[in-house]
Amino acid sequence: MFDKELEDLVIQVDLIRRDHPGCGVEKMYQTLKPKRMERDKFCEIFMELGYRVRRMKNYHRTTIPASYNYPNLIEGMEVTRPYQVLQSDITYFDIKGRFYYLVFIIDVYTREILGYNVGDNMRTECNIKALKMALSKIPEEQREGMVHHSDRGAQYSSNAYVKMLKNSGVMVSMGLKAQDNAYAERVNGIIKNEYLKRWRVHSFRSLSKRTKRAVEHYNQQRKHMAFNNKRSPKEFQKTWLSLANQERPRMIIYAEENYEIKMASNQRDLQPKEEPQNHNCPIVMMN
Repeated sequence: MFDKELEDLVIQVDLIRRDHPGCGVEKMYQTLKPKRMERDKFCEIFMELGYRVRRMKNYHRTTIPASYNYPNLIEGMEVTRPYQVLQSDITYFDIKGRFYYLVFIIDVYTREILGYNVGDNMRTECNIKALKMALSKIPEEQREGMVHHSDRGAQYSSNAYVKMLKNSGVMVSMGLKAQDNAYAERVNGIIKNEYLKRWRVHSFRSLSKRTKRAVEHYNQQRKHMAFNNKRSPKEFQKTWLSLANQERPRMIIYAEENYEIKMASNQRDLQPKEEPQNHNCPIVMMN
């Protein structure tokens, strides 16, 4: 029976790795929930079988500081619902020595990627496309009190980007250091290191298609540590809607020396992991 279960598990693990090539062994265990195999045994066996995830590092930088900045509005904020706080960041992807740029906008509460864009430059238009996608998914009646948080890059401080936020009733918030933007930083690392770098991406078109596939899997299927490795962002949002107000989890954002998240319920802390960290990108000036 054990050999048969292991054989079936190998098949299922290979299917998971096909769609989520950077999925760790423990997360696969949480997803598959084997009937006869305990977590430690599962992890030991599959690491021995060569399913250990190789960590990937990034060293480059993307942020071009702007001359005008906005205050950090989210430090110490209690977040109680979707669309209360959005975070955004830019990262890069290298294809044969040419750099392409990825913009992601996430909902901090549900971890859902609401908007994204893949571009061949770092101009503000790429960020605006991601923002338009994100706003199109948020009903106007749910934008009241919404905050958009980012680093102090020139794209986020541009007149066009800020105008779109303000015209949509969204407040502008910016952080001084990477920890202030930890959720968006982490999403950058997940999409790059758990998906894109483990697929064959050989062109801009391929990068665009793979990014779309990665975002869909991340939102709909990837189980998140923030939700005890039991739910994806979409699944968490469905669960949240079914809960009474007093049962819905709350979180407080702290951004001091360390970026800490404190739950106001008995659920596991929503604390971003150390890996992956910041994803600074090479700056390529466009003509």
